[in-house]
Amino acid sequence: MAKKAIVMGATSGIGMEVAKLLAAKGWQVGIAGRRIERLQALISQGGITCYQQIDVTSPDAPAQLLELIDKLGGMDLYFHSSGIGWQNNSLDIEKEMKTLETNGLGFTRMVDTAFNWFATHHHCNPKARIACITSIAGTKGLGAAPAYSATKRFQNHYLECLSQQARMRHLPIAITDIRPGFVKTDLIAGSSYPLQLKPEDVAKHIVNAIESGKEVKVIDWRYDILVFLWRLIPRWLWTRLKITT
Repeated sequence: MAKKAIVMGATSGIGMEVAKLLAAKGWQVGIAGRRIERLQALISQGGITCYQQIDVTSPDAPAQLLELIDKLGGMDLYFHSSGIGWQNNSLDIEKEMKTLETNGLGFTRMVDTAFNWFATHHHCNPKARIACITSIAGTKGLGAAPAYSATKRFQNHYLECLSQQARMRHLPIAITDIRPGFVKTDLIAGSSYPLQLKPEDVAKHIVNAIESGKEVKVIDWRYDILVFLWRLIPRWLWTRLKITT
């Protein structure tokens, strides 16, 4: 029987590429996102089983996710690729609040819904997995993107908490925290970030990490080295560095 995956944030970038790759590998895939015309366009290409328009910032989003799971006939993987962020040196409050709403509240709302669904269906699903795109931006506080960096750190810790809770509750729910470097998507369009990765290449790394059961995956090896070096920098020095584009 084919495995079943829900891809949240499948309307562009990494989420879209992961949805297409999972479908090509034989998964039954249900997709979700805000932009219904993009969901319908992806469905029209074939390979995707069903879709649901979902805005993760809406209080109705959990019920809509459960509806999509029912359409798909169950779920083995919940993949979360819904996020926003800006460089915000001027500290525009509206941008900071929108980032918190999507990457903090929306993320928690959807991941908890998926976790609770798996918790109540674990007897018939012994290999459940939640995989989420966070970012290397959660490694250290980035002054050029305060809310983005801080919410990514929140996501890193939240997934670690859920992994621990699953073990404490003896639930067969595995967690994969995916931390890409800079990817050529709408999120960083027009920026001059170095070492930009292609979404389709990142998608291959992600699916490999999911299928091999990775708990944390930094993409790619160059960013693995960068993250290692970042962690060695003490706070007093880090806050004196100018890290921007």
